[in-house]
Amino acid sequence: MTNFNEREKGFESKFKRDEESRFKVTVRRNKLLGLWAAEKMGLSGDAADTYAKDVVKADFEEPGDDDVLRKVLGDLQAKGVETSEHLIRRHMDDLMTTAADQITGAG
Repeated sequence: MTNFNEREKGFESKFKRDEESRFKVTVRRNKLLGLWAAEKMGLSGDAADTYAKDVVKADFEEPGDDDVLRKVLGDLQAKGVETSEHLIRRHMDDLMTTAADQITGAG
């Protein structure tokens, strides 16, 4: 029974590490997306950093990526930046890879 308990604790520990890593990667992706969108809207410096933080915060509104997508798409369109949901989703996917590389040190 001890081996079973040790294996169970090991699985729980791995699950926790994986979830923490996934969270960190998603936060980094959202920050990178915010910085990208800020640049498209002509923001730089502190204004770009503040906007990126707002994008990160937007992800806590609901599960999934739709809240982030709505924010960025709406903000870009409000500033007259030509974009689409498809373009932003594709960029989010690309940035997820970049963020994972940055968090794991692979990039």
